[in-house]
Amino acid sequence: MRSGIQHDRETMMSVAKVIEISAESKDSFEDAIRGGIETVGKSVRKVEGAWVKEHKVVVHDGKISAFRVDMKITFVLD
Repeated sequence: MRSGIQHDRETMMSVAKVIEISAESKDSFEDAIRGGIETVGKSVRKVEGAWVKEHKVVVHDGKISAFRVDMKITFVLD
């Protein structure tokens, strides 16, 4: 028997899921990140955070034509 510990307390726990997405912007990496998160938010609830795994650029005729990011998005399940 453990003294001082209440065993009848309810344990609070959340279950989260992680998905991977790619997003692109013609303007900047920041716009690609924002756009990706906004797009995910239209179909996924309770988005809690994002980890940007990789930054890439598309080059056309020697100039950057697009900024791409690969991200992991974390959201909490109901």
